[in-house]
Amino acid sequence: MAWLTVVICYGGNWILGQCMIERPIVVGLVAGILMGDISAGCIIGASLEAIFMGAVNIGGAISAEPVTATALAVAFTVAGVEQSAAITIAVPVGVVTAFLSIAMNNILLNFFAAPFDKMAKDGNERGLAVQHWGLWLVKYAAFAFIAFFGVYLGAEPVSQIVNQIPANVMSGLNAVGSLLPAVGMALLLQMLWSTQLAVYFFLGFVLYAYLGLPMIAIATIGVIIAVVQGLRDKEISDMEHKSISAAPVATADVTISEEEDFFA
Repeated sequence: MAWLTVVICYGGNWILGQCMIERPIVVGLVAGILMGDISAGCIIGASLEAIFMGAVNIGGAISAEPVTATALAVAFTVAGVEQSAAITIAVPVGVVTAFLSIAMNNILLNFFAAPFDKMAKDGNERGLAVQHWGLWLVKYAAFAFIAFFGVYLGAEPVSQIVNQIPANVMSGLNAVGSLLPAVGMALLLQMLWSTQLAVYFFLGFVLYAYLGLPMIAIATIGVIIAVVQGLRDKEISDMEHKSISAAPVATADVTISEEEDFFA
């Protein structure tokens, strides 16, 4: 079922308009449902989400392809491989399959750019649809085949194939994989960081590092703080709207009173 997970999450992501179903946390859930172990799928998906959080694809450059990696990691875990070993295999697999995706996008599919332009210029909608869906099928069938072949061989042969990669290249891949969680957190902090929100970041750090609270407890506290802050902001917003709506009425009353005093 790993191949079906790849088709649904990787192939269906752009069909539905970049709906983010290619993220490992979603892929893990889908793979867990299809393979009959939702808990393992969620655990693997959440673990790989932290690793691939910093994987940002810009243009034709793809830093990592997490769908195939997550699907294989869940399949290996369900088959009895330890979760840590499955996750270790998934990181280089995600980087290696990213190279395949880059090759297909920039080399294979590039040959069809000119026919696309010609059919668009001629108004050949049927030809555009046929070529679009045909290339979609070819591209994601290739990744589905990789997932199927990986599960068919098993974790050990896949690990051996990965081990055939030169040591210096693998060292670079492992270094990149180790940096991905830090890059992901840095990207999130860059978007969310502000002096008003910094106190909550340090609060979470203290709760985890010094008080030893689990992540679920910290997340629950964060949700409570967010709800309380949201209700407070709503009350302030309602008060501001009431004061603004009441201001014209008061001005009108003063104007009428001044007119009465004048004519009196």
